[in-house]
Parts: sequence; C-alpha cells; structure tokens
Amino acid sequence: MEITRIRMLRGPNLWSRHTALEAIVSCEESERSIDSIPQFENKIRERFPQLGSMRRGAPNEKLSLAHALEYAALGLQAQAGCPVTFSRTVQTIDVGVYQVVVEYTEEVVGRMAFDFAFALIQATLNDMPLDLAAALSELEALYEDVRLGPSTGSIVDAAVQRNIPFRRMTEGSMVQFGWGSKQKRIQAAETSDTSAIAEAIAQDKELTKNLLAAAGVSVPIGEVVTTADDAWRAAQKIGGSIVLKPKDGNQGKGVVANIETEEEVRAGFEVTQGFGRETIVERYLPGADYRLLVVGNRLSAAARREPAQVVGDGMHTVAELVEIENKNPLRGDGHATALTKIRFDDIALTHLASNGLTPQHIPKTGERVLLRNNANLSTGGTATDVTDDVHPDVAASAVAAAQMIGLDIAGVDILCESIYKPLEQQGGGIVEVNAAPGLRMHLKPSYGKGRPVGEDIINTMFPPGDDGRIPVVAVTGTNGKTTTVRLIAHLLDETGLRVGMTTTDGVYINHRLIDSGDCSGPKSARNVLMHPDVDAAVLETARGGMLREGLGFDRCEVAVVTNIGEGDHLGLNYITSVEDLAILKRVIVQNVAPTGAAVLNAADPIVVKMGDKCSGRVIFFAQNQHHPVIAAHRAKNKKVIYFDGSHIVASKGAKIVYRFPVSEIPITQNGVLGFQVENAMAAIGAAWALGLDAEKIARALYSFESDANSVPGRFNQFQHNGATVIADYGHNPDAMRALASAIQAMKPKKSHVVISGAGDRRDEDIRDLTRILGNSFDNVILYQDACQRGREDGEVLKLLQEGLVGATKAKQVKEIHGEFKAIDTALEDISPGDICLILIDQVEESLAYLKEKVKP
Repeated sequence: MEITRIRMLRGPNLWSRHTALEAIVSCEESERSIDSIPQFENKIRERFPQLGSMRRGAPNEKLSLAHALEYAALGLQAQAGCPVTFSRTVQTIDVGVYQVVVEYTEEVVGRMAFDFAFALIQATLNDMPLDLAAALSELEALYEDVRLGPSTGSIVDAAVQRNIPFRRMTEGSMVQFGWGSKQKRIQAAETSDTSAIAEAIAQDKELTKNLLAAAGVSVPIGEVVTTADDAWRAAQKIGGSIVLKPKDGNQGKGVVANIETEEEVRAGFEVTQGFGRETIVERYLPGADYRLLVVGNRLSAAARREPAQVVGDGMHTVAELVEIENKNPLRGDGHATALTKIRFDDIALTHLASNGLTPQHIPKTGERVLLRNNANLSTGGTATDVTDDVHPDVAASAVAAAQMIGLDIAGVDILCESIYKPLEQQGGGIVEVNAAPGLRMHLKPSYGKGRPVGEDIINTMFPPGDDGRIPVVAVTGTNGKTTTVRLIAHLLDETGLRVGMTTTDGVYINHRLIDSGDCSGPKSARNVLMHPDVDAAVLETARGGMLREGLGFDRCEVAVVTNIGEGDHLGLNYITSVEDLAILKRVIVQNVAPTGAAVLNAADPIVVKMGDKCSGRVIFFAQNQHHPVIAAHRAKNKKVIYFDGSHIVASKGAKIVYRFPVSEIPITQNGVLGFQVENAMAAIGAAWALGLDAEKIARALYSFESDANSVPGRFNQFQHNGATVIADYGHNPDAMRALASAIQAMKPKKSHVVISGAGDRRDEDIRDLTRILGNSFDNVILYQDACQRGREDGEVLKLLQEGLVGATKAKQVKEIHGEFKAIDTALEDISPGDICLILIDQVEESLAYLKEKVKP
C-alpha cells in the first residue's frame, strides 16, 4: 500500500461540508481485499479494540486496505476525543487506486491520526510491534494542546448556533467572527471591543482601586510599597490582617493573604517581589472569594471559589489525600474537565509550612487542609455557581467596576461574607477587576449549574438579527465566469457597497488590485472575507481550488453557475467526465444559505439538475423564453430570466419584475453577442437574489465596460484599418462555439482566427478547437504557445492541424511559431469590414502588444 498524495480540505468540498483529509492510496492486487489477507481483521482489532465497524456498506462489499486505513484514521481521532463521524473510500478509474477521505476537526491531529493509522496497518501486516497506547496518548495530548480552550470554545459554539461564521486566525485562541466590514475578533474572553487602555488599567491594581473608589465602589484600603520596611509600616497603619500582592500580578500569583506579624509581612513581601518591584499592602477582607462575570452592561454569571484543599479521613497523609483526590475522574490535566488536578508544588508546600504542617501530616476526619491562598481552578480550586444568589446592589457594583475600568468583559473579584447582602453592610469589597477572565468556572462549575456565558458574549458582540455576514456571491462554470463576476461586482458597487472580488486576473478590494495572477481559489476568497473594507464579496470559484482545498467560505448567499462544458481540464484529478465536473462545481450550489438563491443556466441540462441540491431558492435563466425549464419554473410562480429579442426580462411567475433593453447593455452589442446576453442575465439574477434596486441595476448594466482594461482577455475589441480585432482568452470547445457564433452574428466581410492550444488538455479537446473553428472562419492561423505544458515541440500544432481535416469553411491555414508573430501576421492579412478573433495565451503581454499595434 502506498500513499501518493494528501490534501487537507479546509472548507466545504466535493465530499461533504466537513473539513477533511483526502489521500490517494494505491493498493497491490493482494491488498484489494482484506478478506484475502489471513486473519488481518482479527489482528488489527487485537491491536485496536476500539476500531469501529468496517462493514458499513453492502454486506458483500469488498474492503481493501485503503478502507481499513480510512476506518483506522477516523477511529484513532475519535479515541483521542475529536468529534468526527464522516469518512469515505472511493475506487478511482485506475485499478487499485482509491480516494480516502477522513473528516478532521483539528488539521494537525487529523494528519497525525492518518500517519498512525498507516503505521498500524503496516505493523499488522508485517507482525511488527507498535505501541498504539503511546500513539493514542500523543494524539490526545496534541488535540488537547491545539483545540480551542473552554472559554474560546464556548464563544465559538454560541456563534455557530447563531449562524455567525468564524475562522481561527492562529493556533491559539484568536478567532474572527463575521466577514469583511462586519467582522469582530476575540482572543479568549477579550474582544475587538476590549480597550487596550482598559486592559492596562486592570493590570495596575492600585490604579484600578483608586478608580473604583472614585466611583463609590467598595474597595479595601491600602498602599503601594517597594521595601519590606515600608510594607511593615503600611501593615501597622492599616491594622489587623492584611494581604500582600504584586501590583501588576495576575491569576493570584504571588498573593500572600491573612497575615499580621512583622515576620509574616517581611516573608510575604519577598514572595511578591518575585512578580514585580511594587507590592500592594491592603486590608484583608474576611469571607468567601467570589468571581462575578460582567458582559456588556449586565452580570452574566457568578461563582464562589475555594482554594485547592483536601479533607482528612484520619488515616491518610496530606500527600496521600492529594494523590487520591487527583484520581477523581472529574479532575484532568487540561481545561476539558470540570476540575483540574491539584498542584502539589513548592507553593503548596510553603503554604502548609506557614500553617505548621507537612505533607506527612494526617488530618482528622472532616478537617480541611488548604493548599493555597488563591482559588484559581487551574491549580486545583473549585467553583460553585451562585449566579441566582447575587444581591442586586452587588451586581450593580460589579457592573460599575467594569464600566469604570472600561472593560466590555470583566471578571470582578469580590471578598465578602455573603453574596446576597450589599457589600457595605458586611465590610466586603471588590479586590480586583480582570480583563480576559476565564469562563470555565461558569461554563462547568464544580458544583451547581453552568451558565451560557459564551452566548452572552456573542449576543453583546452581535445583537439579535446580526449574523456578521456580508453578501457573498460565488460564481463558477466553464465559460463566462470572470465577466460575470466583474459585472456582478459592478452592480453591487453601484449601490454604494465596497466590493471585494476574486478572479483569474487577481484580487480587487474596492477597485484596487491587491494581488495579481489566478486568484480564483479558496485562499484568495478567505483574504477577501478577512478584509475590513469589504461590504460584499464576489468570488470566482474555479474547479482547481475546490479540488485542492475546498471552498474558502462556509456558505454563500448566491451561487451562479454559468454553464458546464467539455474540455475544462477533464482527465485531471479523477474528474474524467462532464458529469464528474458538474458534481464538483455544484458544491457552491449545495452551500447556498437557506435564505439565498442559486442562479442557474436553464439551457444546460447538467446545470439544471444542480437546482435539486440547493437549500435556497432557484432562479433559472436562458435566452429562449419558451425553453421548457423556463416555462415550467415560471408556471410554478418561481423566478426566471429570459431574452425576448429586445429586452432581458426577469419575472416571478406571470409577474414581470424587471425589463432591461439590450440596447442599453453595451456588452451585448444590442443582443448580438449571445454569450454576453447570458453573462448579463446571470449577473441580473444575482442582483435580483440580493434585492438590488432596478434603477441601479439598469444604470450599472449601461456603464459596465468590457474593454481590455476592465475585463482583460474577455472579448476585448479593437479597430485596425477598418477591420475589427477581438482578443479573447477562450480555451475550450464550448468557448469556441460561443465565439464563433458571436463573430458570425456580427456579419464580417471575411473572418480570421488566430489559435493555439494548451498542452495540458486531452488530445481530443485540442483537436476540437480547430474542428469547430475550421467550420466557422475563412482564414486560420495556428501558433505554438510559449509554454507547451508537458508537450513535445510541435505536438500541439500537429493536433490542431488534425482538427482542421475536413474543415468546410477554412480556405487558408498558416502555421506560425510565436504568439506575437502570429498577431502580426493576422493584422497584415485583414481588410476593412473583416473581423479577426485572436485567442491569446499570454493575456497581459498580448493585450499590451495589441494596444501598441492597433487602437481600441
């Protein structure tokens, strides 16, 4: 068994909406049925007893080692705690070669699981040792390390429930919610609305206390010192028990509480110095430790916290009690469990010693032994939900504290005897206000019910009715994609929206080119959706990107499919037929939002079938108003767009909604260019689905220019010595038919064509190009591309010549080496009234050359 390629599909893809790993796996003849491998299934189950059923299909399904690899990779992830359920293995057209697809939730975990699954199968086949327990332990540790923590995860889960898109920006906890100009970001429990100044204030405990006191919030008195002598002097001034803590500390680090003697103060001061030069000395407030979570302008949750501790049984030592408690299944090493294992470290030993105890001390039955001053969950503390018990005055004080600091999300620490009484009545107070508070104690408290704090945060960031989405239009097909994308973008621009656009010519943000080259893949789409200046996105979505990585978005508001034709890279990546290609390209239709629409070419039967897979509405378009699909759809009172000979008409059932005269749509040349009429209809359909105003659509259709500057390589027209020269990037048989038809409709005196062929197409596809053109043009000039794409010198020209055999119209055929020389030859041959179609290969270079030779 050999793995020849692995792809990570990071968005909705050919196989599912899940992120998934796709591998090409080759199996020898003896490996194509695990039933023919003695005891293989029994042996692999001995090594991996948790392996699920490998007999999900038909009872007599023939399972190969590729299938075993699939099930093992999925099962290993599941055992590591990953919530994965989808996998699939498909036999390709090549004998013994399979496509193996396995869902993943974390990419690095999915890849490691696949590698371990391969190692498991090889070890099973060769009776070699494999420590699967160690592999699973490594997989679990990696998953725990890279997965979102409980705080970030709860916010992401709440966003998913609200249909708010998200994208993880780093391997840590930074996440983007929403798209374009509507996006917001978080890092753990900090949001893009969290002020850096507010965070700095929260870290300065003395400044925080002064601001709270100014706001009338109850806080303990104290002062900042830098020497042990000053610490003792301040303690005497305060009187009674005091607390020492670092001025810029966090998470309870370096805090020494409830001390009184000079010896304790001086020793405690040294502890705080390990966390900063300045130390706060303040009155110790007796009572319980409470954490109140403030989100926006309201109390979201509250918990009573207790430090890590053990309870004596009269038999075991403190050290033994800690060991016993850490075996509690509720306690774990990370953040996934309700409780964290107790740290029995130097801090715990020091705390025991300060109370005259040692790890060997045997507490009496029921005796509580505290192991820390602070009650952080990360060191083994516990939390009890008390949200329903908080007195309104206490809640108001917590909200006032957060607002005084300027935090949109704050963890307010309170010490008091009772949370259901006002602080002033009991001498309690707010001792700290924290930015980026941990949420785990509220989500999964040790005791009591969890609170939906993630939902509260998302609802504050995105008020009800706001899902953070901008209009996204995805366009795919064989021909017309780029022109349609640019026209839709122009229509949206007319409404005042700032448009982000991806095309095979580059990425544009509000008319500005930010990336050049073929940018029709998912990476470019994601870049547009991340840009803060984008109010709407129009994304050319090519087959290559969908195969390589899936879509760059989770769903779109509008999916446009212009057509599906032959010769569009068929034979590559196991896309061997037009039907295969349609299944791939309908991915955008399958991922239309329920509130959205698919705009489909009714004249293309394969495209029509895609409508069955759309969860939103379907708008069909066709030039023939009497086309059966148009007529049937209209009879159901649904939306259609058609051409009546003078107008492009949009109607819902019998009701006409829009009528646009083609005389005022320049790219159609008064309706003569049929393929441009279809492009215009597709764009109108997208605009209709988005609810654009008819007057603005009409204005945009009239002002759209299809010249070499705005739509390079798409039917760009020039005038030369009384003849018309047209430059186009058409490169497949369907494009040839459309272009030939358009030239004939323009009624030239004589027609000329300059053509080459891309070497990475099938032989028959290359022959088809000239077979079509030879029957439509008077003169044909063949040239050889600068790049032959794997072909031998002259091989493409030979195939093009073969396509001309039996041509009914071509009277003259010339063969030229070099694209520019071919252009020169054509320009010398044409006469007034002629039309010359030049099918360019090097778009930018050829257009620049033409501009020098002719005038637009």
